[in-house]
Amino acid sequence: MISSRKKTFVGLVTSDKMDKTIVVSVVGKKLNPLYRKYVKYVKKFKAHDAQNSAHIGDKVRIEECRHYSKDKCWMLREIVEKAK
Repeated sequence: MISSRKKTFVGLVTSDKMDKTIVVSVVGKKLNPLYRKYVKYVKKFKAHDAQNSAHIGDKVRIEECRHYSKDKCWMLREIVEKAK
């Protein structure tokens, strides 16, 4: 199996109002060094969606790619789960 060295994330689509672009929110946990508790944080990424196939609430996998615009350097790889 050939492993890809590109970063991938799984997150929820929070916006699909732009043409061929989706906004994906990725939730992560980080350990606070002082209190030793995990803190949840949300990071938003703009991803290229060529067919406009993803919609709000879908769980998607995005992958790092070339820059399509100033902030868009991620690409929709697959839709993991459709919204209900």
